[in-house]
Amino acid sequence: MMTCVSTPWILGLTGGIGSGKSAAAQHFIDLGVDLVDADHAARWVVEPGRPALASIAEHFGAGVLLPDGQLDRAALRKLIFEVPEERRWLEALLHPLIAEEIRSHLARAQSPYAILVSPLLIESGQYTMTQRILVIDVPQSLQIQRTLQRDGISEEQVQAILKAQATREDRLRQADDVLVNDQDLTWLHGEVERLHHFYLTLCGGRS
Repeated sequence: MMTCVSTPWILGLTGGIGSGKSAAAQHFIDLGVDLVDADHAARWVVEPGRPALASIAEHFGAGVLLPDGQLDRAALRKLIFEVPEERRWLEALLHPLIAEEIRSHLARAQSPYAILVSPLLIESGQYTMTQRILVIDVPQSLQIQRTLQRDGISEEQVQAILKAQATREDRLRQADDVLVNDQDLTWLHGEVERLHHFYLTLCGGRS
């Protein structure tokens, strides 16, 4: 196995809603890979007491706060998916803060390569922090079916989320590696293990 003397290289892991990227990410963690989830970073930057939460409450009103002062994500999600301009305002506020959190956590990675998992890896520009991109891909009909079963939301809401994300074609254009996750969990784990062993042979994300 090739030995890299530099700091860990960064793999970007992405996929649309319902693609199974979280299940893939978890198996990489189980294999000992250090991972930062952009969704977790997005939650950290809007915790009570952080400046971003105050800005959000000032812009959208107190209706986006829960009684305990936490962000009411469901209320905010409804507002931003109904009004694209509001989604863009929120992204302009949060994306730089999220990127800062991600960089801070990735800098502490100890595994030969580390992973940034993000549903908006392409759209947010977070892919610029990575050296290689893995896309978890599924047919859109399967995305919708899985999301409806998992989240209990309407198909209209699923379609709105899909429209806010990069298209399947855009993600595939950016991909260095594609894992088509249209089978069971055992098969997914096998594919993740195959990719993991391949990634251990790379330096800087390249052969």
